[in-house]
Amino acid sequence: MRILVVEDDASLNRQIVAALEDAGYAVDKALDGEDGQFLGETEPYDLVILDLGLPKIDGVSVLNAWRRAERKMPVIILTARDRWSDKVQGFDAGADDYVTKPFHVEELLARVRALVRRAAGHASSEIVCGPITLDTRAGRALVEGMAIKLTSHEYRLLSYLMHHQGRVVSRTELTEHMYDQDFDRDSNTIEVFVGRLRKKLGVEVIQTVRGLGYLLDPDQGRG
Repeated sequence: MRILVVEDDASLNRQIVAALEDAGYAVDKALDGEDGQFLGETEPYDLVILDLGLPKIDGVSVLNAWRRAERKMPVIILTARDRWSDKVQGFDAGADDYVTKPFHVEELLARVRALVRRAAGHASSEIVCGPITLDTRAGRALVEGMAIKLTSHEYRLLSYLMHHQGRVVSRTELTEHMYDQDFDRDSNTIEVFVGRLRKKLGVEVIQTVRGLGYLLDPDQGRG
């Protein structure tokens, strides 16, 4: 899962990015509305955390531009403003949630997890696919109730496939959602991670659809 953080307070930006990366997300950042708007229009994000009081272009204008361009990723508004009118303006512009500064990082992470799940059609913090359970709250994977140890990239790969189980996901899509903007992306490495993940899972749930990508099929993992 890949997230964009648009926040002009450099210290807070770093804090949020670090917390998201520790939670297993690929994260891009911007320190003003101009850069944030450009990234949101040109890169595929699973969620955006957007401050309202941004230099160059304010957050509401950025969000309005994204929605006019039919960018549908979930957006959490992050701001020091606490007037109800600002909240209404943010929601009317297309925000999905609202967090007022100061805040606890754990609360922000919980809201991120919830929005990413809902955007993919999942209500529970535990996503199940056959014998595999993804505990998004704890950031771990279990096979038939037993936790397995995954690297950060393996977890991101499994998480994306679990959130989008039942449909074919291309290598290009996985590459775009597993790595941040600065990562030296190579879609061929996806095959390596898929191979490693299959071995660790020990169950046949990840199908290769020749010429198209990968499909996580719960029926394939049943005995």
